[in-house]
Amino acid sequence: MIKATKKWWPLFVLPTFCAFIIGFVVPFGEGLYLSFCKFTTINKATWVGIGNYIKVFQDAQFWDSLTFTASFTVVSTILINVLAFAIALALTKGIIGTNVFRTVFFMPNLIGGIVLGYIWSMIFDGLLSAYGKSILTDSTWGFWGLIILMCWQQIGYMMIIYIAGLQAVPEDMLEAAKIDGATGSQTLFRVIIPNVMPSIATCTFLTLTNGFKLFDQNKALTNGAPMNKTQMLALNIYETFYGKTGYEGVGQAKAVVFFIFVSAIAFAQLYFTRNKEVES
Repeated sequence: MIKATKKWWPLFVLPTFCAFIIGFVVPFGEGLYLSFCKFTTINKATWVGIGNYIKVFQDAQFWDSLTFTASFTVVSTILINVLAFAIALALTKGIIGTNVFRTVFFMPNLIGGIVLGYIWSMIFDGLLSAYGKSILTDSTWGFWGLIILMCWQQIGYMMIIYIAGLQAVPEDMLEAAKIDGATGSQTLFRVIIPNVMPSIATCTFLTLTNGFKLFDQNKALTNGAPMNKTQMLALNIYETFYGKTGYEGVGQAKAVVFFIFVSAIAFAQLYFTRNKEVES
């Protein structure tokens, strides 16, 4: 069996490898090339060098969107992971109706982002209209509206990952901590959390990348209102590419900068959490 696997593995890997090349590598390479061009259609692209990137870094709205996105991602990542871990911890204590609660918390993750955006838009409008306010006229309300929407959608998914990690914590370690007289907080921070670090690393990575890449919820809930103050990076790139004639190359350059930025943040996060995991 081992000999056959070593002999024929390229044959089985080839379809997936070809799909990866066609579906990711080739489009990414073409997009990278187009970021150095001025074009309206990809068949009529004119090379302009780094001119598009200069326009990106001179675009004040791009930096405002980056600041807003970074703030949103930090807050949403902390809230989602803390709440998801707390719920997972509670649902591994053997309370009645655990399976029902898990299902209920996970269900929002099954709803599409556009639908969620419109649902929460109606909810916020209904609540805030009583006070003469709107989520579309106040950037603070828009920010926290997006935070609430993101938390409501993703906490259940992260909860499932944390539950899997908590169930893998060795029982003998928990019993030893109890026998040694460890308090609940000592057991949590010195036994449970170190053993759940792989789940923490995974959930942190997912929430970080999802926060930076958020588009459909932002488009449906606020569409950047008021005056693009709640416009996130993905929406800014979309508006530049499709909303400004002649700026397609600039939008593509923004997408490349966006990719590099998110990749750097994600890999840095993985590096630090993996090191913590090894230490624990």
